[in-house]
Amino acid sequence: MNKIKKHESKFTNNRLLNPAEYMPKEEVETLKQVSYLIVLFLLFIFFIYSFWPMANMKFFSFLEIVLMVYIALNIDYSNWKNKVLFFFLVPYGSIAWFLFEELTNSLFDIFHMIILLYFMKVYYEKFREYTETNGLGITILLLFTIIFISFILTMIVEGVSPIDSIAMVSNAFTSNGYAVLGSSFGGKLNSILLVWSGYILSGVGTATMTVALLSKHFNKRIKENEKTNEAQYAELKEMIERNNEEIKEILKENNLEKKTEEELEKKIIEP
Repeated sequence: MNKIKKHESKFTNNRLLNPAEYMPKEEVETLKQVSYLIVLFLLFIFFIYSFWPMANMKFFSFLEIVLMVYIALNIDYSNWKNKVLFFFLVPYGSIAWFLFEELTNSLFDIFHMIILLYFMKVYYEKFREYTETNGLGITILLLFTIIFISFILTMIVEGVSPIDSIAMVSNAFTSNGYAVLGSSFGGKLNSILLVWSGYILSGVGTATMTVALLSKHFNKRIKENEKTNEAQYAELKEMIERNNEEIKEILKENNLEKKTEEELEKKIIEP
């Protein structure tokens, strides 16, 4: 686990791979927030595929294996409960299909489906905790709910596979039309990737431009205030010096005693 954390720190220190180099802090926090919902969404898709086999099962089997490895690496194994969870977290059915293209119908598959539902709850709790800790809004949850419901309805009403449903909802949501772009499985995945990448980058561009304009405005105001303060300080200093000179002249003209003069000079305000 320590080695994994070291690799994560190297990843964040790499400017090319660090999202903070391309996006404002608020946008990075929002993407982190969305990542929990994406994991939750993928877990639900794998749950559907557990009892509803469809085309392109090999790809989804590989994707589930990768996601289960990611989840397993983020589990705290200090208590026995998580060790038991890990045992049932292993996607035996996906491994069997990916390696041998054979479906398994065992008790492990049933427990694995229950574990998928359990981790959906876990990642929703992580999403809620991260949102509250960083003071983020929950508007993204409303957006995700709309997309999620549309995904289910499209799959049922149109009678299409989950991947086609995701493609149709993505295109409809981003105003690219209500259609599946791409005839092959890889083409559909590519269209989904391009659609959401464009959507995210457009949001990043807008946020970056807003931050740049605000920064330029406030930097200008700060410089103006600094110039004003410097001018006021110089004017005040000049006024004090002039008053001191006038007091000295008055003392000389009135031929006051030296003692009195020294006492009065102590009361002169120094600049």
